Amino acid sequence: MSAPVERPSPRRALAALLTLIFLAAYVWTVIAIGDRLPDRWWIDLLLFGGAGLVWGVPLIPLYSWAERGPKRR
Repeated sequence: MSAPVERPSPRRALAALLTLIFLAAYVWTVIAIGDRLPDRWWIDLLLFGGAGLVWGVPLIPLYSWAERGPKRR
């Protein structure tokens, strides 16, 4: 006998949408900052390398919230 299939939480769909919105704004912001900095390869490396490493950190609370179940009364 198979286990009952749970309905996906609407929180996951909302988290996916918010992730796309956040990433679009994040990329736009990093590019805008990069356009205002001096044109040096090491500045680009620091900015885009650092931005590429830390983009997921702000999403951790969102994903934690999305994975929690509904509040029990």
